Amino acid sequence: MIEMMLNLFGVIGFWLAIEYCLKHQTAQSLEDASLIPFADDPEVARRVELATGKTVKAVAPEEAKSGWGDLEI
Repeated sequence: MIEMMLNLFGVIGFWLAIEYCLKHQTAQSLEDASLIPFADDPEVARRVELATGKTVKAVAPEEAKSGWGDLEI
């Protein structure tokens, strides 16, 4: 019986912690966060935009600086 109560308190505590963490989030900020994994690849970002209709704020990947790519020891 005590194990069931502890499990119940654990689940309720977990739920309250998630609610507290997400309390200050807006629907727009959560939507932007869900699109972050696609932001570093412009081609994938374009396909996601076509599939979902949501705008992905894509950034171009950094170009390698000259002299930093082929280092021979």
